[in-house]
Amino acid sequence: MELGNDTRNSEFLLLGFSEEPELQPFFFGLFLSMYLVTIHGNLLIILAINSDSHLHTPMYFFLANLSFVDICFTSTTIPKMLWNIQTQSKVITYENCITQMYFFLLFAGLDIFLLTVMAYDRFVAICYPLHYTVIMNPRLCGLLVLVSWIINALYSLLQTLMVLQLSFCTQVEISHFFCELNQMIQLACSDTFLNDMVIYFATVLLAGGPFIGILYSYSKIVSSIRGISSAQGKYKAFSTCVSHLSVVSLFYCTGLGVYLSSAATQSSLSSATASVMYTVVTPMLNPFIYSLRNRDIKEALNVFFRGKS
Repeated sequence: MELGNDTRNSEFLLLGFSEEPELQPFFFGLFLSMYLVTIHGNLLIILAINSDSHLHTPMYFFLANLSFVDICFTSTTIPKMLWNIQTQSKVITYENCITQMYFFLLFAGLDIFLLTVMAYDRFVAICYPLHYTVIMNPRLCGLLVLVSWIINALYSLLQTLMVLQLSFCTQVEISHFFCELNQMIQLACSDTFLNDMVIYFATVLLAGGPFIGILYSYSKIVSSIRGISSAQGKYKAFSTCVSHLSVVSLFYCTGLGVYLSSAATQSSLSSATASVMYTVVTPMLNPFIYSLRNRDIKEALNVFFRGKS
C-alpha cells in the first residue's frame, strides 16, 4: 500500500467478526437485540430514579449517570457496526473513525470513574453513616461527576490529537468492529513510541488508580461491616454493596480479559470477541444487576409502570 500524505482522505475498513455472508444476519440480529435491551434497560433505570423522589439520593444519582454513560458507550460503536452489516460495507471514513475513538475513550473512562465514585459513596455511607448527608452533599456529588467528565474529555482529546499526528496508509484494515485506539496505533505507518508511552501511563493512572481506590474503599467497608454486632445489620450494610461489586467485577474482569487475550494470542478475532464483553454485555447487564438485587429500584419501576398503565 502507498502512504497517504493526507490521511483525512483515507478510508478505514472495520473487518468485524466474520466475513462469511451467511453469518451476517445472525450477527445483525444478535447485536441489535443486545443494543435494544441495553438502551431500554438503562433508560428505565434513569426514568425510575427521576420519577421517584425517594431515589433522589447520591447513590442513585451516580447510578443514573452510569446508566446514561452506558447508553452513550454502546451507541458509540454498535449502530455503526449494524449499519455496516446491513449495507454489506466495512468502510468507515477517517473523520468518523477518529470521532468514534474519541467518544469510546470518553465513555469507557467515565464508566471507570463513576464506578470509583460509587465505591466512595458506599464507603462514606457505611463507614461514616452519621455524617453521610453532610459529606455526600449535592454540591460534592455534582462536582465529582463534573470532574470525571472533564478529566476523561481531556484525556480523550489528548489521545485523539496524538493519533491525528500519525500517518496511515491510504486504506487501513482494522481487525475489530470499532476504531479501537491500540488497533489504530499498531496500523500507523509512522513512529508510535510516544503514543504507546502515553497509553501505558494513562492505563496505570486512569484505570489502575481508580481500581486501587475501589479496593481501598471496600477494604474499609469490610472492616466496618465486621465491627457491626448484629447479623441483620451486617447483611443490610453488605446488601447495599452487592450490586456495585457485581458491576465492578464484571467491568474490570472483562476489560482485563481483553488485554490478556490480546497479549496471549495474536488473533485479532479473539480480541474483538473479548471486547464485546465489556463494550456490549456489561452495559446490557448493569440494569438487570441493579434492578434485580435492589428493592428500591424494583418498587420505583413498579410505580412507574402502574402510572403509565
